[in-house]
Formats: sequence, structure tokens, C-alpha cells
Amino acid sequence: MAAAGARLVELGFAESAPAWRLRSEQFPSKVYAPLPGRADAFHRGIFLFCCREPPCCAGLRVFRNQLPRKNEFYSYEPPSENPPPETGESVCLQLKSGAHLCRVCGCLGPKTCSRCHRAYYCGKEHQTLDWRLGHKQTCAQPDHFDHIIPDHNFLFPEFEIVIETEEEIMPEVVEKEDYSEITGSMGEALEEELDSMAKHESREDTIFQKFKTQIALEPEQILRYGRGIAPIWISGENIPQEKDIPDCPCGAKRILEFQVMPQLLNYLKADRLGKSIDWGILAVFTCAESCSLGTGYTEEFVWKQDVTATP
Repeated sequence: MAAAGARLVELGFAESAPAWRLRSEQFPSKVYAPLPGRADAFHRGIFLFCCREPPCCAGLRVFRNQLPRKNEFYSYEPPSENPPPETGESVCLQLKSGAHLCRVCGCLGPKTCSRCHRAYYCGKEHQTLDWRLGHKQTCAQPDHFDHIIPDHNFLFPEFEIVIETEEEIMPEVVEKEDYSEITGSMGEALEEELDSMAKHESREDTIFQKFKTQIALEPEQILRYGRGIAPIWISGENIPQEKDIPDCPCGAKRILEFQVMPQLLNYLKADRLGKSIDWGILAVFTCAESCSLGTGYTEEFVWKQDVTATP
């Protein structure tokens, strides 16, 4: 990602990638965003979680983690960008060390299959789901177990986020009335109500037109990254004020880190179960000081803005 002071906007696009690169990231978005000049944030990731069931979608949660270059989890040297050499064998997708994770959701998996002792689960429900959808056949095949990717509708499809810097966009001139110049009284309650509605609709049109103009050159963008910039809103409704964005527990203000665009919904296939999640914009705000966390995670703040319903 770009340096914080550059104020560049970087656009994220979903792109298919082989499993050896995806490494089973089971959440809508993970953004790797180190801070140049910060030794304690050489590795820095923002993790956005969302349940695919509509009643839970409002409970979006985002977490930040950062580590120095020398740490007990990652190699000091960066991994190779080249795929493993072709050996005729499948790439092993199971981690060789660290905590055991549930094969279905990726959460901590303290439970294990009593038959093969190689499959781990967060609980009985996901073990039962995995058994019905494939583990029953692979349980007795230890030679193939580590190379099979479970395919559960429970999970979001996985893509790699490819980053490109946004080009300069010359927005079209959008005429905007100066409502402060409107004077006089109509004297009729109905006329005043109609006038108020017209002002509201014109403001909505202006904001939505600005949104469309901004993304016109790259309509497939799923993410806009620019630490400290202002988000582009899709609607005039439910725009947060400064008081709506809580400060970090360290006392620092939170600033925009990135925003998730509605185009991501096309890739998540969230309606495969007959239900759907939805949003207009997801704006992720993180600690302006990116306070040090040791080896832990801290919860940051996400603001969900929906598309205004057409009356």
C-alpha cells in the first residue's frame, strides 16, 4: 500500500488465484497495509469479518494486527512470488504448525475427528456439515486429505486483491443549487413539504452522481485504500459525523483506512443460500497513531452505509 503521507488512492480488484496463494482466508476482506517508517508495523493487516446471514450483517467487525519484521511468526525474508515448481503433486494446504483451525469456518478448532484425527472443527455443527459434504469420503484417505479443499456454501469464495493506483479523474460538472438563496415563504404546508422533498432528492442525486463519476474509469473496483483520505459516499443518508467515529482505546482519533465497495457483493455470491447480505459502502476506520499491540489484535471501527431506497 502507499505511504500514509502520499494521500494516493489505491484501488483493489478481485482476481482469481491458485490455492497456494490464497491460504484459506475465510472472511470478506483482508488488507495487508504496512506503514513505511514504522518498525513496529512492518507486518500490518486489517481483517474485516461478516456473517453471510442478513440478521448478522449489521454486526460487521474489523480487527488490526501489526508486528515488526523480526518476529516469531513470519520469516524475516519475504516469500517467493513464484509458484512452487511443478512436481506432479498437489500443494499441501494444511498448516504444519500453529493452532488447529476449523475446516469449515477457519476459527479455532479444538475438536478433532475421532476417526482420522486429522480434521479439526470449532464444534459439532461444523463437523457434521463437513462430514456430509465430503469428509466422509476423504476421512479414510490420509494421502489425499491435506490436499483437498472443502467446498462448503458456508464460506465466501476466495480471491486475491490486486492493487492499482487510481488515475487522476476529472469529474463532470454537476450543477448544484444553492439552497441558501431560496427566500420567501410559500405559506402552504403542502408546498413547503414538496419543496423540502425536492431539496433532499437533488442532494441525493448530486452525491450519487459524484460517486458514479469517481468510479466510472474503474467500475470493477471492490476496494479503495487511502489512509487518512475522505471516503466517497454512495448516499446522503447515514453519513457519520466526527462524534460517530469512536476514538481508539489509546486515546487517538480514528481515520479512514479503506472502504469496501458494493461491487464486492458480486464476487461473494452471498445469495447462494437463498438469503443475501447487502451494503452500499463499508468504511473502515483505524487508529490514527496505529498504536502498538504487541502480538495481539485490536478491534477497529466499521461504518455501514446502505443505498437509499427509491420511494
